[in-house]
Amino acid sequence: MEKKLHIKTDDTVVVISGNDKGKRGKVIAASPAEGKVIVEGVHVVHKHTKPKRQGESGGIVDAEGAIYASKVQLYCPKCGRGVRIKHKFTEGKDGKQKKVRVCAKCGEEL
Repeated sequence: MEKKLHIKTDDTVVVISGNDKGKRGKVIAASPAEGKVIVEGVHVVHKHTKPKRQGESGGIVDAEGAIYASKVQLYCPKCGRGVRIKHKFTEGKDGKQKKVRVCAKCGEEL
Protein backbone atom coordinates (compact mmCIF):
# COMPACT_ATOMS: atom_id res chain seq x y z
CA MET A 1 0.00 0.00 0.00
CA GLU A 2 1.39 3.37 -1.02
CA LYS A 3 1.62 6.10 1.61
CA LYS A 4 0.36 9.64 1.12
CA LEU A 5 2.59 12.72 1.19
CA HIS A 6 1.57 16.28 2.01
CA ILE A 7 4.09 17.49 -0.59
CA LYS A 8 3.82 17.17 -4.37
CA THR A 9 6.24 17.74 -7.24
CA ASP A 10 6.71 21.45 -8.17
CA ASP A 11 5.68 22.68 -4.67
CA THR A 12 7.83 25.33 -2.99
CA VAL A 13 8.91 24.10 0.43
CA VAL A 14 10.97 25.22 3.44
CA VAL A 15 13.31 22.85 5.31
CA ILE A 16 12.42 22.86 9.03
CA SER A 17 15.21 20.69 10.47
CA GLY A 18 18.71 19.41 9.73
CA ASN A 19 21.82 21.04 8.28
CA ASP A 20 19.81 22.85 5.59
CA LYS A 21 17.27 24.34 8.03
CA GLY A 22 15.64 27.50 6.66
CA LYS A 23 16.48 26.83 3.00
CA ARG A 24 13.69 27.20 0.49
CA GLY A 25 13.41 25.35 -2.82
CA LYS A 26 11.22 23.65 -5.38
CA VAL A 27 10.43 19.93 -5.12
CA ILE A 28 12.02 18.09 -8.05
CA ALA A 29 10.70 14.62 -7.19
CA ALA A 30 8.55 12.98 -4.53
CA SER A 31 8.71 9.32 -3.50
CA PRO A 32 5.64 8.32 -1.45
CA ALA A 33 6.87 4.72 -1.04
CA GLU A 34 9.99 5.91 0.81
CA GLY A 35 8.40 9.03 2.32
CA LYS A 36 11.13 11.21 0.80
CA VAL A 37 11.41 14.23 -1.48
CA ILE A 38 14.23 15.77 -3.53
CA VAL A 39 14.40 19.56 -3.17
CA GLU A 40 16.35 21.88 -5.49
CA GLY A 41 19.53 23.16 -3.80
CA VAL A 42 19.00 21.20 -0.56
CA HIS A 43 21.13 18.26 0.70
CA VAL A 44 23.67 18.53 -2.14
CA VAL A 45 25.91 15.45 -2.28
CA HIS A 46 28.98 14.52 -4.38
CA LYS A 47 28.43 11.65 -6.82
CA HIS A 48 31.46 9.90 -8.26
CA THR A 49 30.71 8.97 -11.87
CA LYS A 50 32.55 6.65 -14.20
CA PRO A 51 32.74 7.34 -17.93
CA LYS A 52 30.06 5.22 -19.64
CA ARG A 53 31.25 5.59 -23.25
CA GLN A 54 34.57 6.17 -24.91
CA GLY A 55 35.45 9.86 -24.97
CA GLU A 56 33.11 10.66 -22.05
CA SER A 57 34.79 11.98 -18.93
CA GLY A 58 34.13 10.78 -15.41
CA GLY A 59 34.47 12.85 -12.29
CA ILE A 60 32.73 14.21 -9.25
CA VAL A 61 29.25 15.66 -9.83
CA ASP A 62 27.12 17.60 -7.35
CA ALA A 63 23.52 16.35 -7.09
CA GLU A 64 20.59 16.80 -4.73
CA GLY A 65 19.96 13.95 -2.31
CA ALA A 66 16.60 12.82 -0.94
CA ILE A 67 15.37 14.03 2.46
CA TYR A 68 12.42 12.89 4.54
CA ALA A 69 9.15 14.66 3.70
CA SER A 70 8.51 15.24 7.41
CA LYS A 71 11.49 17.65 7.43
CA VAL A 72 9.83 20.08 5.00
CA GLN A 73 6.78 22.34 5.14
CA LEU A 74 4.85 23.90 2.31
CA TYR A 75 5.78 27.57 1.74
CA CYS A 76 2.98 30.16 1.90
CA PRO A 77 3.81 33.31 -0.12
CA LYS A 78 1.31 35.42 1.86
CA CYS A 79 2.68 34.39 5.29
CA GLY A 80 6.27 34.28 3.98
CA ARG A 81 7.18 31.08 5.83
CA GLY A 82 6.57 27.35 6.04
CA VAL A 83 3.04 26.46 7.16
CA ARG A 84 0.82 23.50 7.88
CA ILE A 85 -1.93 22.81 5.37
CA LYS A 86 -5.56 21.90 5.58
CA HIS A 87 -7.97 20.79 2.89
CA LYS A 88 -11.04 22.64 1.70
CA PHE A 89 -13.69 21.83 -0.88
CA THR A 90 -14.41 24.50 -3.49
CA GLU A 91 -16.87 24.67 -6.37
CA GLY A 92 -15.22 23.81 -9.69
CA LYS A 93 -15.96 25.24 -13.16
CA ASP A 94 -18.18 22.30 -14.13
CA GLY A 95 -20.18 22.39 -10.87
CA LYS A 96 -18.25 19.56 -9.22
CA GLN A 97 -16.53 19.93 -5.87
CA LYS A 98 -12.74 20.21 -5.94
CA LYS A 99 -10.43 19.46 -3.00
CA VAL A 100 -7.73 22.15 -2.59
CA ARG A 101 -4.90 22.74 -0.12
CA VAL A 102 -5.04 25.94 1.93
CA CYS A 103 -2.72 27.58 4.47
CA ALA A 104 -3.73 26.75 8.04
CA LYS A 105 -2.77 30.29 9.20
CA CYS A 106 -4.14 32.72 6.60
CA GLY A 107 -6.44 30.47 4.52
CA GLU A 108 -4.82 31.26 1.17
CA GLU A 109 -5.04 28.55 -1.50
CA LEU A 110 -1.67 26.93 -2.17
